[in-house]
Amino acid sequence: MNGHGDPRDYVLRMAKDNDVRFIRLWFTDILGSLKGFAITIAELEGALDRGMAFDGSAVEGFARVDESDMVAMPDAATFSILPWRPRQNAVARVFCDITRPDGEPFEGDSRHVLKTALKRASDAGYTFMVGPEMEHFYFKSAQAPEPLDKGGYFDFTPLDTATDLRRETVLTLEEMGIPIEYSHHEAAHSQHEIDLRHTDALTMADSVMTYRQAVKDIAMRHGVYATFMPKPLEDQNGNGMHVNQSLFRGDDNAFYAAADPYRLSAEAHRYVAGLLRHAPEIAIVCAQWVNSYKRLVPGFEAPTYVSWAAVNRSDLVRVPAYRPGKEASTRVEFRLPDPTCNPYLAFAAMLTAGLAGIERAYDPVPAAAEDAAALSDAERADRGVRQLPGSLYEAIQAAEGSALLRRALGDHTYDSLLRNKRIEWERYRSAVTDYELKRYLAIL
Repeated sequence: MNGHGDPRDYVLRMAKDNDVRFIRLWFTDILGSLKGFAITIAELEGALDRGMAFDGSAVEGFARVDESDMVAMPDAATFSILPWRPRQNAVARVFCDITRPDGEPFEGDSRHVLKTALKRASDAGYTFMVGPEMEHFYFKSAQAPEPLDKGGYFDFTPLDTATDLRRETVLTLEEMGIPIEYSHHEAAHSQHEIDLRHTDALTMADSVMTYRQAVKDIAMRHGVYATFMPKPLEDQNGNGMHVNQSLFRGDDNAFYAAADPYRLSAEAHRYVAGLLRHAPEIAIVCAQWVNSYKRLVPGFEAPTYVSWAAVNRSDLVRVPAYRPGKEASTRVEFRLPDPTCNPYLAFAAMLTAGLAGIERAYDPVPAAAEDAAALSDAERADRGVRQLPGSLYEAIQAAEGSALLRRALGDHTYDSLLRNKRIEWERYRSAVTDYELKRYLAIL
């Protein structure tokens, strides 16, 4: 929106020129669910100046305690028309920062958490850039995971029957100012990937939330169901959100070093060491659901051990191949997150872990020479290869007492997230699953 003067004036002019009648004020709760409410065009100017009051308990996921008044303060720079809504009496959206009635930021606001982490990086001279690769499935309905196709990696029609859905999604996102790098059929049946072009982390977190909504809304309009569920099909790969990330110092990529075999600077190696050391602690924000850990099992191209390499196996961190003349694209790819995470919290946690490696000068970790999953338990123990949490319960245990995760999220969000996850685990632990009924009912 640069070059348009006061962003608020630009928003009001855009709304008038595009016949906007309703504006959705969007924010994200602690669990990563998109929340919000709509106001009419008559309320827009006042909302931009003073915000709109609402019940702040909606921010806390399913660990709500007492109702509390909060204010949704629109960030005018995020105003955008929703292309999948009618052009006449159009609908727009704007992301909001959540404040208390006195104007102070609310500690449990996901955007505030990420902004705080980005401020620490900025104070150290860095800009945090990210580019997620997001996967999803198209199913015939929400009642059962019945794929639309039997296609595989990079397949086109006739196997890839959702090409038009992907195309419409890409065009819609680009119309909203969200640039796309790639889109293609993924390895599993009816699984698809759209990669967002790298940008600063706050803009990207907003884009991830918009992307998820656009994918679902466009699929619904075509009579199919889109899901980001980490592991909906037992015998197929799950949905990942591999996050390419780098630190920039001004216009220079701080991760690039010409003399290193991997073209990684000392800062990049220490950043990777931070990601690896703290991965079990931050797993709860990268893979936050019970189902997330059904994806993180051997044999399905998902990480299970704490390792890094320059080749694409199932390592936790991968370093994409360097292309001559493309120093700015030097990056590391963190493969733990899935696309159902809260992107604001996940980006904050990854950044905090990586910066810890730089600030505390962690020793660089040697690249894995072979797939850790192929080693015996004794070999892994001998080489110091650790395993990622194997369940939400193990992730909760790893997160409890983590000073790094508490620093990344702040006290309020850290405590609230763990409270939410303990509730989810207890609900899951007491539930009787289809597996148990099929396995035991007829024989016990």
